[in-house]
Amino acid sequence: MHQWDKKQEFLNGVNSPADVKKLSVPELKTLAEEIRHFILGSVSKTGGHLASNLGVVELTLAMHYVFDFKNDKLLWDVGHQCYAHKIITGRKDKFKDLRRAEGISGFPNPAESEYDQFSVGHAGTSIATAIGMALAQKQQDKDDRVVAVVGDASIVNGASFEALNNLGLVKRQLLIVLNDNSMAIDVTVGAMAKYFSKVRLSHTYDDLRRTTRNILEHMPVIGKSVEEAIERIKKGIRMALPASQMFESLNIPYFGPVDGHDIGSLIQLFEALADVNHPVILHAYTKKGKGFEPAEGPSKFHSTGPFKMNGDAVKSETETSKRSFTSVLGEHLTELAKKDKRIVAITSAMCDGTGLVEFSKKFKDRFYDVGIAESAAVDIAAGLARSGLRPVVCIYSTFLQRSFVQIFQEVALQNLPVIFCVDRAGLVGSDGPTHHGLMDIGFLRLIPNMVLTAPANDIEMKGALEFALSQNQPVVIRYPKDFVPEQKFVRAACARPFSLGKSVLVKRSKKSAVAIVSYGSILTEALKAAELLAEENIAADVINGRFAGPVDEKIVSLLDKGKAIITVEDHAGACGFGSAVLELAAAKSSSIKNIRVLGTPGRFIGHNSRKHQLMEAGINADKIVETVKEMLTVRRPNIEIRSIKQTKSTKAQKTKSRIVNI
Repeated sequence: MHQWDKKQEFLNGVNSPADVKKLSVPELKTLAEEIRHFILGSVSKTGGHLASNLGVVELTLAMHYVFDFKNDKLLWDVGHQCYAHKIITGRKDKFKDLRRAEGISGFPNPAESEYDQFSVGHAGTSIATAIGMALAQKQQDKDDRVVAVVGDASIVNGASFEALNNLGLVKRQLLIVLNDNSMAIDVTVGAMAKYFSKVRLSHTYDDLRRTTRNILEHMPVIGKSVEEAIERIKKGIRMALPASQMFESLNIPYFGPVDGHDIGSLIQLFEALADVNHPVILHAYTKKGKGFEPAEGPSKFHSTGPFKMNGDAVKSETETSKRSFTSVLGEHLTELAKKDKRIVAITSAMCDGTGLVEFSKKFKDRFYDVGIAESAAVDIAAGLARSGLRPVVCIYSTFLQRSFVQIFQEVALQNLPVIFCVDRAGLVGSDGPTHHGLMDIGFLRLIPNMVLTAPANDIEMKGALEFALSQNQPVVIRYPKDFVPEQKFVRAACARPFSLGKSVLVKRSKKSAVAIVSYGSILTEALKAAELLAEENIAADVINGRFAGPVDEKIVSLLDKGKAIITVEDHAGACGFGSAVLELAAAKSSSIKNIRVLGTPGRFIGHNSRKHQLMEAGINADKIVETVKEMLTVRRPNIEIRSIKQTKSTKAQKTKSRIVNI
């Protein structure tokens, strides 16, 4: 029996926050442990965000015990810490399919429950949206209480500071709960992190208890104002502490730090602060990964796949000898940095996630982690590039969206040689729509001076990096959250050096009249489609587009030779690689009626496996085959074409026939 396979004495009876409110404090403590065991058991089977959720259980229970979030508003910052919240708001039974197609999201989702306000997976959002909701309450003469939970170090985000600077707009209740676990996805960095660390290290457990008692003893009683109480608390806590100084300088009343696992005291604190008629901050210390020692490190169990306990060791069920695009990027960048001292690497609290751990160890003085501050990362890179270095900025596609203005103004407008390694580009699987990277080609290729490229495999990753380092302008290298393919027969074509705006012919078929032009790792699906078509004696060439900006003019020249073109990409159909091909064809006065663009549809794709998402989006081999057949039928209506299902079921009856030209 695993340590998390324990009897659920109270959890079985909890189906709503009303059930939580019926329990005593000792019973709530037991419930908190049962929820931890439940989360461990669930995540070990499905994968998910583990460490952050283990750390926020008592805080979540205490909030639901005091507030009524059917009417009151609870806003999560970095929404992946919402598992306990979901468990006690009627979604416990759905955790067996957490982050799977028919199951619940790993993030808050208003479509699932009235207890969720926003579908959110980015940092720095909750305080500002809470301000908006508090202002709306005031405008509409409502008194629903608003609570924003800021955690996983998202307080260091610039958007959080902008929101704090605007708290003065709120002239009514607004509680900000600062869940301080000293870690984000990786060890939190920067001056703000050091600020909180100084407070944390200066307090023993007894200090936290004394602070809690002091707050509770001085909270308002009949005939005394909140302001008087706050002044007494300041004196009692001796507000020489760094965190309190910082918030008080912004005129934000600050309470804490307090123990984020002392559920009895938390309930009392929330009851005392629930109706304070202006914004306040409650600073609580929690332990990330509490109750499961392997998850108490900063990153290993931040987001995990399924795992099993083997004695004292934890083994991931998804461990494999295959290399990911991310790890290949890290390997090649580290090797290139040995030879080129101009190379520096920058990331935003994602050292491990972007494959830079080895680089950070070997080149400590050439590695910069700026925390959850993507905009700052880009501007810092611009300064490095202006000074003669070659900065490589490694950020997930979904988070790079936060840096659009900086990419435009500080990098592209100056035409600086910053290299953007855009990880998690395309469909990302179980994290779902908050984390899909389906917009980067669209918003980057419209900016002048930007070169956009996408390697199809490990060989091309090295080639793309070498190419980017040779350019004197910004270059984008995009790649998915996936393993690199192992198609050995295309390696010779992929080994050809990258040349600006030049594609590569990967597969030539005799008498072909259609070219499947893929961009990036989706080349695998294009090649599968060509094989399926060949089984029906339909010839198709496969071209690796390599560049979405600039696009190879040779691709559109195929139209003038009578060939049809199908573009395929792991990106939105609008504004992506295929759109770029269409635009070039139109500019060259070529016939664009013989072009079809395959990309993700104009809607959000839900959480699922990446394989199933590719199928749903219609950017897999079968969809390519179907599109080729449709084009063939339109141009030669007298030709009989079998459906994909017929193709698979009648392989044994396949007859030799001539090559069909579209």
